[in-house]
Amino acid sequence: MAQAYFITGTDTDAGKTSIAAGLLCAAQQQQHSTLAMKPVASGCEVRAEGLQNSDALALMAQSSIKRPYAEVNPYAFAPAIAPHIAAQEAGVALQVSDLYQAAQVILQQQADFTLIEGAGGWRVPLSETAFLSDFAKTLKLPVILVVGVKLGCINHALLTAQAIQSDGLELAGWIANVVDPNCARLEENLVTLKQQMPAPCLAQVPHLTHTGAEHVAEFLQHGVAQLSKSRKTSYF
Repeated sequence: MAQAYFITGTDTDAGKTSIAAGLLCAAQQQQHSTLAMKPVASGCEVRAEGLQNSDALALMAQSSIKRPYAEVNPYAFAPAIAPHIAAQEAGVALQVSDLYQAAQVILQQQADFTLIEGAGGWRVPLSETAFLSDFAKTLKLPVILVVGVKLGCINHALLTAQAIQSDGLELAGWIANVVDPNCARLEENLVTLKQQMPAPCLAQVPHLTHTGAEHVAEFLQHGVAQLSKSRKTSYF
């Protein structure tokens, strides 16, 4: 059964891409075909093929269905700044409708497990009038939230979960990703999150010095299985 999710984070440094790549790797290890997309990315490098983003390349490496880079990351900007500012400086208008059409190309491949990764947190601007969350709303996909576990994460996680649900989308689950190894009262914070979050905790990933997809996938196997089990219908 084909599944697709929009994956977002509590903020820019929550570890969305390492978790997304790990989920894709774990899904492949469970014999699922995989595909991912990073519609908008800033902080890209000039390569022989043009501007490319390391996050998008990491997702492509864990996608068993191979698509051209331009389909995986249709909007790539060089400065490592907010996407709407990077787009303005490049003279590009980021339109929700254009992002939606680009995403359909990926979703129509009907991989068993598809991820569309956002940029930064939930309410990242695309322009003066639109947000990345508006794009997520048009897709109508269930959302996976990566919680970057550090001081302040409880507030960030609860507010983001509330925003996702207020936007009319299903929060399929959240993943605790320990980004601060010195986070005070780590276990107590995790207990509070599990009590207060309005969706299941799919996985807990400890602070890792090596964030290769196969290593991260070790902590995400149960989460992928849980997602597969909870999906009663296809999203295609």
